[in-house]
Amino acid sequence: MDRNLALEFVRVTEAGAIAAAKWMGRGDAKAADQAAVDEMRDRFNYIDFLGEIVIGEGAKDEAAELYIGEKLGTGKGPEIDIAVDPLECTDSVASGKPNAISVIATGAKGSLFHAPDTYMHKIACGPAAKGVIDLDASVAENIGRVAEKLKKDISEMVCVSLKREYNAETIAEIRRVGARVKLIDDGDVAGAIATCLPDSGIDLLIQKGASAEGVLAAVAIKCLGGDFQGRLAPKNDEHLARVKAMGITDVNKKLLLEDLAKGNDLTFTATGVIDGPLLKGVRYTADYCITHSVVMRVKSGTVRWLETRHKLKD
Repeated sequence: MDRNLALEFVRVTEAGAIAAAKWMGRGDAKAADQAAVDEMRDRFNYIDFLGEIVIGEGAKDEAAELYIGEKLGTGKGPEIDIAVDPLECTDSVASGKPNAISVIATGAKGSLFHAPDTYMHKIACGPAAKGVIDLDASVAENIGRVAEKLKKDISEMVCVSLKREYNAETIAEIRRVGARVKLIDDGDVAGAIATCLPDSGIDLLIQKGASAEGVLAAVAIKCLGGDFQGRLAPKNDEHLARVKAMGITDVNKKLLLEDLAKGNDLTFTATGVIDGPLLKGVRYTADYCITHSVVMRVKSGTVRWLETRHKLKD
């Protein structure tokens, strides 16, 4: 994938983040999400590529824009799979809580796992512990293995997990082995990526969360040299039907990085909406709107952190 194309996508996430940030703390999660969707879809269609949404706002009958299967771009240029979350943490934006981002992952056609709208068991770590995590091992075993690799005492380990009832047993087990827990209300894409950032203070992600966010996180983690495993966890027959509709026959398969994000022709782009472990949020001055973004490419191994000033209209 052309590196310039990867940089074009940051203009899309910037537009989504700026639009969503205007709704911070106003109590309307749907309006914040729709603002990001509208801006991102418009910007996508100025870019020379033929994109198809493989992870988006939902099926065509559920979403008017950025739906799964929607074609984006001018139609000129390479064919690309797109996974997009215009506003991860919609509720956080509505209530003014931290950790919201606008995010895009892309890959060559057929490279991104077409995740059904269901749950996924996830485990993630940074490059220093790559190769030792295992979704089939216990929470205690995984924490012990990563701690050994990082040369840390278990009491110094920090695990991140979504604060959900379905994660209660996992959280209790983390505490039982003597590790520390950072609970987040939303934003497990940023939480998973934080395991790859030395200054984040997070060593391991162990939890259940949305499958779409698992694919987005896997692309970024592959860019950063970390490790990720997932397993689909449909909560009911309706979710199981979604899985089967995607052509997935082995629901219990342990999904490795290469299953979720194939090859090296992959990019990850995100812009902060509200401050979190990955990015600062949108800032306003008298004359400028300031955004903070990250652009990553697997092929080159580059990670670009961008601070951009957008002149406000008079």
